[in-house]
Amino acid sequence: MALKRIALRDFVIVEALDLDLHTGFTVLTGETGAGKSILIDALQMLLGARADTGVIREGAQRTDICAEFDGPAALLPWLDEAGIPQEDSLLLRRTIDVQGKSRAWVNGVPATAAQMRAIGDHLLDIHGQHAWQSLTRPEAVRGLLDAYAGAQVQPLAVLWSAWRDAQRALAQARAAQDTLQQERERLQWQVGEVDKLAPRADEWDELNAQHTRLSNAQTLLDSAQGALNALEDDDSGALGRLAQAQDLLQDHEHMDEALRAMREVLTSCIAQAGDVAHSLQGYLRHTDLDPERLQALDERLSQWMSLARRYKRTPAELPGLLEGWKAELRQLDSAADLAALEAQERTTAAAYQKAARALSQQRTQAAPRLAQAITQAMQGLGMTGGRFAVSVDPAAEPGPQGIDAISFLVSSHPGMTPKPIGKVASGGELSRISLAISVTTSELGEAPTLIFDEVDSGVGGAVAETVGRLMQQLGRDRQVLAVTHLPQVAACAHHHLVVAKHKRAEGTTSGVTPARHEERVQELARMLGGERLSATTLAHAREMLEGAATPAAAAVGPQAAGTAPNAPAARKGAKKAPAQPTTKAR
Repeated sequence: MALKRIALRDFVIVEALDLDLHTGFTVLTGETGAGKSILIDALQMLLGARADTGVIREGAQRTDICAEFDGPAALLPWLDEAGIPQEDSLLLRRTIDVQGKSRAWVNGVPATAAQMRAIGDHLLDIHGQHAWQSLTRPEAVRGLLDAYAGAQVQPLAVLWSAWRDAQRALAQARAAQDTLQQERERLQWQVGEVDKLAPRADEWDELNAQHTRLSNAQTLLDSAQGALNALEDDDSGALGRLAQAQDLLQDHEHMDEALRAMREVLTSCIAQAGDVAHSLQGYLRHTDLDPERLQALDERLSQWMSLARRYKRTPAELPGLLEGWKAELRQLDSAADLAALEAQERTTAAAYQKAARALSQQRTQAAPRLAQAITQAMQGLGMTGGRFAVSVDPAAEPGPQGIDAISFLVSSHPGMTPKPIGKVASGGELSRISLAISVTTSELGEAPTLIFDEVDSGVGGAVAETVGRLMQQLGRDRQVLAVTHLPQVAACAHHHLVVAKHKRAEGTTSGVTPARHEERVQELARMLGGERLSATTLAHAREMLEGAATPAAAAVGPQAAGTAPNAPAARKGAKKAPAQPTTKAR
């Protein structure tokens, strides 16, 4: 799942860039302001950062960012759920135009910024040059320790939310007891009054239909009797006349086939009319005037109308109104049940405290291991005798993240008591401590590509060489990209990319060029001695490259310092670094 290729169009000062990347340790160097961090900014923009029209190259209408990654086996379930086709490579693209409109695609399928961020968590792990600033933020410190311990905080946050909800419900019930009682009594009276009527769903329509039939019973009977007489009258009844016509046609249908069809129609009419006459006879036998039933219906309808007027609703709404009041009453009864609410608060509190104690135990057990690993990493970064400590103390009050107050402590020199990191460490020491943490925890993430953006600022000399060795070591198992100004770090890279500005009449652009052989020597010499290359700086550059190719006697890194118990196992059978990357840029 390493980053294979990145293509930029009209991004900041880059007009066009097509850059092929490979596994191993790749370093980007160049003068200050040449645009070394532009690639990292582009990747962050591609992976869901807020759209900003300021990234569009001056004079262009839009910027276009594309990146190709190796087939993401770990993302296959996510891709399937999102309806994104699964291919050998994962192709990401994002465009931003001058109107601020942003569009993104994953394997050609439109995607949201949230989806791009979710993908990015599986693809890249970026360590910025100001990462040390997070060492003083409690949430960042806690996140580092939890990641190292393999602790899951989200379940605890859910329990915390449930506890807080129970607390609020209990507090509201206690504060509103009088009001709740009054509301409860009102609802009880309304429910009791309407419940006497016991209105059923659809009963109002049934009552109206029955009342209409009974109130017009005599008219209905007279009509039915008249219809029956019209059908069965001995002299002029329709059935008799239809039968007469049928006989006439039947007597002569042998003379003309047309008469046979007409006779068959009359036969059907006689059968249907006979069915109607039979039904009318049944209707007359079973239909009564029933004045008592009519009076009962009048009284029932009057009750419905009276309650409907009282509560300013239509009669048909009464059944739903009654059910709504009953539901409100049940809620009020539940809210008024302080004993039940208190029991719920105790239950949720106990569940939270149990999970919080378990999480605190995880942190307490992991803290010394993390401290030891970072302390060991510090020794090779010019802080010999320094000590790193992770303090896990009771928090002032519990919260969604647990019951612990976590802080990083450090002593820069032997014999000193570790103190809060922001009070005793200098800027350079903070950078080195941050680098030690980054290297120590680098194997915690699933991202196959690690990016270091000038995290080596504030170091130099032998320490810089150690940093380069560390990144070289990481590059054996994962793809590592680093932006640096240090020749000692650049010399340790498997691949070297040089970023440079080009001034033209139409404006300034930035390009990336692979440095090979003598080009790499010259770039290292420039980093050592400036623009004027001398035989001394060139010789020194060659010596650095030769030395970097020789394995270090003792590497300091996650393997040497110890890894987290839940960190992924180191990848076996690391392949030899491939050939230098290629690029097309203008």
